[in-house]
Amino acid sequence: MSPLRKLVEAFRNIFSTPDLRNRVLFTLALLGVYRLGAFIPTPGINTALLQQLFEQSKGSVLGIFDLFSGGNLRRLTIFALGIMPYITASIILQLMVVVWPYLERLQKEGELGRRKITQYTRYLTIILSAFQSFTIAETLTRQNLAGQALVYHPGPRFILMTMLTLTTGSAFIMWLGEQISDRGIGNGMSLIIFAGIVVGLPRAVGDLWEKAKTQQWGSFTPIALLGLIALMLAVVAFIVFMEGGQRRIPVQYAKRVMGRKVMGGQMTYLPLRVNSGGVIPPIFASSLLTFPQTLALFFQKKSPFFEKFANQIKWGEPLYTLIYVTLIIFFAFFYVGIIFNPTELADNMRKYGGFIPGIRPGRNTSEYINRILTRLTFVGGIYLAIVCLLPEWMISGIHLQHLWLVGNWFDQHMWRFVLDGLNVQFYFGGTSLLIVVGVAMDTVQQLEAQLVMRNYDGFVRKGRVRGRRS
Repeated sequence: MSPLRKLVEAFRNIFSTPDLRNRVLFTLALLGVYRLGAFIPTPGINTALLQQLFEQSKGSVLGIFDLFSGGNLRRLTIFALGIMPYITASIILQLMVVVWPYLERLQKEGELGRRKITQYTRYLTIILSAFQSFTIAETLTRQNLAGQALVYHPGPRFILMTMLTLTTGSAFIMWLGEQISDRGIGNGMSLIIFAGIVVGLPRAVGDLWEKAKTQQWGSFTPIALLGLIALMLAVVAFIVFMEGGQRRIPVQYAKRVMGRKVMGGQMTYLPLRVNSGGVIPPIFASSLLTFPQTLALFFQKKSPFFEKFANQIKWGEPLYTLIYVTLIIFFAFFYVGIIFNPTELADNMRKYGGFIPGIRPGRNTSEYINRILTRLTFVGGIYLAIVCLLPEWMISGIHLQHLWLVGNWFDQHMWRFVLDGLNVQFYFGGTSLLIVVGVAMDTVQQLEAQLVMRNYDGFVRKGRVRGRRS
């Protein structure tokens, strides 16, 4: 059977199974509801001027917010905050689990404790949404473009209405994500971000087409366009390769006699993924970076310190790059530390008669697994940082000329396209490209598992689709 026919058969099996068909249609319907919200603007805003402001603010905190809101922020729709408040609330709660014994006890209580933590996450999401919407409303009332105000009737009423509209929209998006996770296919929050990013494809293709027609880079334009397309395909292939990469540790189980049966004696493998955290570290890092940038955006007109700070953490600045890479690596280790306990794993292996050949059970096994996991996580963190920063450097460059003491040397001797970028709307930025590929792999893997569970062939003939959570 040809690959195309295999794919068509897999989709036919999906829609011929009532339960699976209902899950897929339910997911598509809720994503459609989310996209409908992108056409309902918040009252009182001059949307044409707002979009011009975003065009002038590429690479700033506004661009990061707009990325995760699926383009809703540049039009200030009812879903302008997107999923960012929920992500930030999840980060705060996960960090507090480590330092607050009460939340740690809740996490160990199983399903009931997790529901309680989820409830706290919802409450914190509402609080953060109210704060961010107030910041956005207050900032917009003080903004003008070419002498024209962005807000038709600024004042307390506009701020209160904007806070109510955006906070309600953020709560509704949170509900949509939870419904997709419970009754649909895939992770609801990730799919909402995925849908918001993918809709930018036509605009990106149109931008490349315009640059091709206007010969943006002169006679070098055809080579530059081919290079961009080839690089994008290479990055996607690299992401797929790394997301499926794992270190398989052999585990031998001793034979045990239980009655008349001989149990164990087989060799199995413990798979440790290169990137166990998936897209969580870059999402968390981007989300955390928006908080000081939001404060800088709010206070920079009132304080020279915040104005200078805002300039230092803009997209492409060396300080932004350093903080971003550090946060990605930190959250890679932090997330793995939460979901993976080498000591508990070693104890369970010893309890059931399992051991790693050449390694003594117990503490030595735990240290061995922890050592391998540390190396893999570091490699995974570096990989995430490279993927997230490479396209961003191509768009806006890395401003090494702004470095203290050595900036003048870079300004005189470094290529301009390295310092200033190519000023092209690369299909996706690094974080968004990682999200799109990772979420697509996860969703295909879940569909594959559902088909196999119902004794249908999946999307591949041999083996299984190796997603990030397998």
